Amino acid sequence: MAHDVQHYNLDQKFDFTAATKKSVFTVLIIGAALLVIGILMAIFGGHHEEAAEAGGHAFHWYERLYANLWINNVYFTGIAIIGVFFFAVQYAAQAGWSAPISRVMLSFGNWLPYAGILMIVTFFVANHDLFHWTHAYLFDTNSPEYDKIIDGKGAFFYWPMAKGSFPAFYILRMVLFFGFWVFFFNKFKKISAQEDQLGGTSHWFKMRSWSAYFIIFFAVSSSISAWDWVMSIDTHWFSTLFGWYVFSSWFVSGLSAITLLVIFLKSRGYLEMVNENHVHDLGKFVFGFTIFWTYLWFSQFLLIYYANIPEESVYFIERLSSDVYGPYIFVNLAMNFFLPFLILMTRDAKRHGIFLKLVCTLIIAGHWVDFFLMVQPGTLGHNGGIGFMEIGMFLVYGSAVTLVVLGGLAKGNLIPKNHPMLEESYHHHI
Repeated sequence: MAHDVQHYNLDQKFDFTAATKKSVFTVLIIGAALLVIGILMAIFGGHHEEAAEAGGHAFHWYERLYANLWINNVYFTGIAIIGVFFFAVQYAAQAGWSAPISRVMLSFGNWLPYAGILMIVTFFVANHDLFHWTHAYLFDTNSPEYDKIIDGKGAFFYWPMAKGSFPAFYILRMVLFFGFWVFFFNKFKKISAQEDQLGGTSHWFKMRSWSAYFIIFFAVSSSISAWDWVMSIDTHWFSTLFGWYVFSSWFVSGLSAITLLVIFLKSRGYLEMVNENHVHDLGKFVFGFTIFWTYLWFSQFLLIYYANIPEESVYFIERLSSDVYGPYIFVNLAMNFFLPFLILMTRDAKRHGIFLKLVCTLIIAGHWVDFFLMVQPGTLGHNGGIGFMEIGMFLVYGSAVTLVVLGGLAKGNLIPKNHPMLEESYHHHI
């Protein structure tokens, strides 16, 4: 380590102070209160007796609760796994600029074990209320409700069991994905800790190999999980672009969360090595992938629009022509494309914390709206919307994730002090 980096405190640890915990818990309590108000309003609101259009069954308040659980599970799982993915990308690409903030990225993976448990439990509790394909009568050729299209897709969920019984293949994928994601996250953490103690370049090379394996696994698992957890809600509909689309939504939200955490740590006097050049790079990533998400949104929409095939276009017609969801399509585009694009267009905006804090907060809320639009129309029909329950659940999840991520970050060194590229990062200038 050359003398340049030496005058920094490389043994710095994040101190998760009582004051910070109190702030996060305050948000958690406010969220919980709004959630309870939302649930009570749904129970006593009266419209739950209305027969829903889909299948004509009476709508129950807990269906909305389950849909919210699912939206937040999928959304925050994405942010957590993107932290690990972005960390792995730095090593696979042999990037030097990001060395001092790599631990910040990795810390998001601390949420993954909780996410996995929540996901599996929610599925077992809520499967019939969220996923139409879980009903056994759809696969029974003698039933008046028999559905040839869903029956054709049955093996993807139920193999090797009988269709309509227990979705063994589906659950196996969910367990495998979370299992491997947590395995890779722990592996990265372990190699990082060894590098801190022993130094040298061998751990960097080891991390690079493991990162390459992880990226390959992530490429496959992120796409399939998008089909499983989101696209299978609208079982008749499919889009060959959907895995990419969900990934881009996850990625830009994850990048925004990483950027916010870096700015927060900087404001508390940590990460002295990180200067406006590093922040600028994060800003460019957020800006670039905002456009990437929009490109995929538009590609999916345009192809379906001009082909005008009924089984494809139903997805957008359901949303655009709905009084409940129609306006949110435009909110989605404004929050996730127009505003970030206009605010972050200049070089200066990407280098200043205040603009980035604004845009990243906007994007984190905006991409939640994106997932809301993917999940609610197919599960709740016209009984959805954004109310106290949605806002409350989002705040509860957001603050829980924050507690877990910051708690994990406080356990180890903030800066990988023996990272062979710290010197390069110190001289990083753009």
